[in-house]
Amino acid sequence: MLDSGIIVEVGETLSGSVGRPAKPLDIPPNPRRFLGVKLTSETAFGVVSDQRARAFARADQVLASHEVSVVVDAIAELFAELDREGEEAIAGVGVTVGGRVLSNRVVDNVRFLEWTSVDLGGALEQRLGVPVTVENDLIALIEGEHWFGLGRNMRDFAVITIGAGIGYGLVWDDAVVRTPETGIELGGHLPLEPGGPRCFRGHEGCATAMLTVESIETQAREATGRQLSYADVLSGASAGEPDLLAIVHQAAHALGRFIALAANLAMVHEVLLAGEGTGILDVARAEVMRVMNEERDPEARPLSLVVDETGFGIWAKGAAAVAIQTSFDRSISSL
Repeated sequence: MLDSGIIVEVGETLSGSVGRPAKPLDIPPNPRRFLGVKLTSETAFGVVSDQRARAFARADQVLASHEVSVVVDAIAELFAELDREGEEAIAGVGVTVGGRVLSNRVVDNVRFLEWTSVDLGGALEQRLGVPVTVENDLIALIEGEHWFGLGRNMRDFAVITIGAGIGYGLVWDDAVVRTPETGIELGGHLPLEPGGPRCFRGHEGCATAMLTVESIETQAREATGRQLSYADVLSGASAGEPDLLAIVHQAAHALGRFIALAANLAMVHEVLLAGEGTGILDVARAEVMRVMNEERDPEARPLSLVVDETGFGIWAKGAAAVAIQTSFDRSISSL
């Protein structure tokens, strides 16, 4: 792989042991480009990245409907638009959805699109003529963080995402944990606050009810009688508006408990927090940290919280990362 240029050495690491110093390996910069697409109920968000998942162009396509052919057309339009923006042709595509995906091709169960057993990978490969990898969006985000992002130097860590939904995943022994339940949002219904608001499934004070953008906006509307965006809620809480401050404080308390529970049960001491809902830390970081540390056993290693503040774009970069992984695997297989 070194001789073929698939990987490169990036210097030496002195381990303190006898023998030759270790030489870390890495994926080299490369002119090849990859398209990552994150699907939501309304929009296909696309970014083009280099081989190290560094994004340099983006575009969006509104989904006129959830018909498979309409979604394929939207992704094809993103591909055509972004492919024109560089000298090097796009070498692969990654597409992510919030639901269960089989064999990196078949969208098995995605509630917001009302899809079951849709071979999205096959339809796109036939349309685009390049390799396509389809993956659950949380797994793709974790893979992107683990390969290229804030989790590169972590061997065992938990990942929590907050935004439109709640995501929870785990990297253990340097590998992303995958199970048949991936994509069902099990972490989203972890009970956090007795007596708290209810989620869409009727769970009282669960992570979804306490932390999602929609839930916090709903709580703010009920408390104030005003239609406020998530950003408005955070701004009002930061300015000391009592009703909004109480909502954000309660959410921060729940988030601190969620982080501690995730770390304690998974037996890790590093937690990576991502998603468009991380703005809560700008207002109530002290409360999150207080609860997180109070609910950690004092004899355990101190918790380390790492926050990816790049916002929604990280989801599309995660999609690009799984396309890069597929290309990397194919390069190795061809040796």
